[in-house]
Amino acid sequence: MRTLAGWCVRHRRVVVLLWLLVLVGSFFMKQQVGTQYSDNFNFPHTESADAINLLKSVAPGHSGDTEEVVFGTSGGARLTDPAIGQRINKLVADINALPHVTTVTSPYDASGNLVTTTNINADRTVGFLQVPFDKLANHISSAESTMFVNAVTHTSGDGLTVAVTGQLAEQANRVSIGSTGLGVLLALVVLLLVFGSFFAALLPIISALFALGTAYSVIGVLSHAMGMPSISPELMLLIGLGVGVDYALFIVTRHRQGLVAGRDTVPSIVNAVNTSGRAVLFAGIIVCIALLGMLAIGVSFLYGLAVAAAIGVALTMVAALTLLPAMLGFIGPKVMSRKQKKNLAENGPRIVGTDSTGFWPKWADQVQRVPWLSAGAALLVIVFLALPFFSLRLGSADQGTDPAGTPTRVAFDMLSKGFGPGFNGPLMLVGVVQPDQRAVIDAVAHDVSQQPDVARVAEPVYIPSKTGSGDVVLLNVYPDSAPQDGATTDLVNHLRGDTIPQAVGHSGVKLLVGGTTAIFIDFSNVLSAKLPLFIGLVVVLSFLLLMTVFRSFVIPLTAACMNLLSIGAAFGILVAVFQWGDLGPLIGLDGTSPVEAFLPVMLFAILFGLSMDYQVFLVSRIHEEYIKSGGNNNAGVRNGLAATGKTITAAALIMILVFGSFILGGQRVIKEFGIGLAAGILVDAIFIRMAMVPSIMMLFGKANWWFPAWLDRILPRLAVDAHDLATQPDQSDPEAEPELAGQLAP
Repeated sequence: MRTLAGWCVRHRRVVVLLWLLVLVGSFFMKQQVGTQYSDNFNFPHTESADAINLLKSVAPGHSGDTEEVVFGTSGGARLTDPAIGQRINKLVADINALPHVTTVTSPYDASGNLVTTTNINADRTVGFLQVPFDKLANHISSAESTMFVNAVTHTSGDGLTVAVTGQLAEQANRVSIGSTGLGVLLALVVLLLVFGSFFAALLPIISALFALGTAYSVIGVLSHAMGMPSISPELMLLIGLGVGVDYALFIVTRHRQGLVAGRDTVPSIVNAVNTSGRAVLFAGIIVCIALLGMLAIGVSFLYGLAVAAAIGVALTMVAALTLLPAMLGFIGPKVMSRKQKKNLAENGPRIVGTDSTGFWPKWADQVQRVPWLSAGAALLVIVFLALPFFSLRLGSADQGTDPAGTPTRVAFDMLSKGFGPGFNGPLMLVGVVQPDQRAVIDAVAHDVSQQPDVARVAEPVYIPSKTGSGDVVLLNVYPDSAPQDGATTDLVNHLRGDTIPQAVGHSGVKLLVGGTTAIFIDFSNVLSAKLPLFIGLVVVLSFLLLMTVFRSFVIPLTAACMNLLSIGAAFGILVAVFQWGDLGPLIGLDGTSPVEAFLPVMLFAILFGLSMDYQVFLVSRIHEEYIKSGGNNNAGVRNGLAATGKTITAAALIMILVFGSFILGGQRVIKEFGIGLAAGILVDAIFIRMAMVPSIMMLFGKANWWFPAWLDRILPRLAVDAHDLATQPDQSDPEAEPELAGQLAP
């Protein structure tokens, strides 16, 4: 690291030029080849996926998404009015002319008279049309989705309200995940407050933006080679912004501490990269491990997100280790604040963290005096926050939780009022039958209609099979309960496990329970089943890396347990806010819902990686202070905490503000991301890293650093400490002078 840092500082013009060429070159390449983002949503070996595949092979026109267009009257008008019927006929004609629509049939005759009342409620005020598409919603463009929604909603007016519910309509509602520009602005404000220097505050932002600009272009090009969801760039930018600014913040802070300690500019930069830079390197590797662990889930939708986020993190890490030292070489002492310069001139050099002035040195002294108290108090807070986690229910929020006034929410409310909430998420029974087996289908329809939580079973629809092997039967089942309710999940499981098998008997008929609601139920089941494997893989790999780096069993074990505690607290807060509804109105939430099924996977990957950032940065400094103190564990922990407390909490504040911008998003799932990530970082930085970890390390004493000699000999050397600095001059700079261990900047 010393060699790399010295080369980057000496050849700073070359380094900046190379980064400019990489940034411009990647952008030019993306402009030439374009992007090909795709929201593939495949997960094998589920009944709902088998239903889709069956329809694709025998009835492709009905294998796609099914939307429900809902229309209702107000002010005493009724759907029996021929004038309204004429408007619905015009709407049906417009829908049938849209791309990918199979066939929609109007309940009115040519004169506008109501002739089919199957999908019209009893008081003739609400009705709905089922609109089948030949493609799933994730294979239909946003422009086509918007065209469909506009064609529907433009019919509203003059006593008639028309809206649409379904995945296509939800896709048209979709808004940006968050504001990268707002995140940059908030990060800059925090950096200005922390550093008191415009140059020092600007450098982490510049370093992160160079890396993220390059990553944005790289994943755009990569979208041609692998499936990249359309939200990949936004998610990468927001994760990468927080991580990239933090990494640069760690190195800039260490460099400023070196200048305050009396080092010259170049040796101080090299020392910063050789110490904090090592922590950044290993922290970045662990974040990438956690993100790429999502590949073990076996869900294609997560592959592109994992790779895109890992590319963003990796490039911000590389920029912090190369571009940032070069820029620090350009600005020299200007990285210091006026207060630091004045204090250095008047009082001479000082070692940050070794004195007892300021909040963090005093806090470190308090932890050293009563470690049981600080650890116990922090643990009580974390346990309290994590308790709701044991009530966690995974699922998918239905469109009754969408923002008021959106087409999906209007349609949901009208259907619920006119028919019941279950009509917003019908189940679709799919199978291939011979003509002599239709009696079996009638028996199934009868038995299903008698089940609790079933509001209606529609008449079976028979479609000639494309392969000529029989007829495809489609049988819609409308639950009493809303799509997100646990009762609906229970109904799906009961139909699959009991009702349908008993009704078909030994007839040879195979009916699959599919539809959008069943797809999300299966998705939740798949992720829940794979989650233990994913968590175990990430924890074990991170444990092995930290064990190799710190030559300790206790430190990586403590890190893993602490990370799980902070993530448990984040999930507990999610349950309280979204599932229980606590404080929901304060952030614009309406109603309650289960936690989105894919959130635990993504939040665990992101939070575990970011938690390891703070762990590596804190413990690497403690390790360094431990070595410099001659093996005094308490002194190492105390000085390491005192020197890094301000930096870690400032880095966490940046993360919290960046992720907090998610809360401003209108969609519920975006708010879940924001609350989960911000809460997890807050708990981890304040209660875990600043209280529990140093307290536990105080209590364990020298056991923190015990490691078998035989294992030490066979493992590769991946040191993240300043031991070499205590005995070697700074060879990376020709003007560097040998320094004694006691003169080292912490």
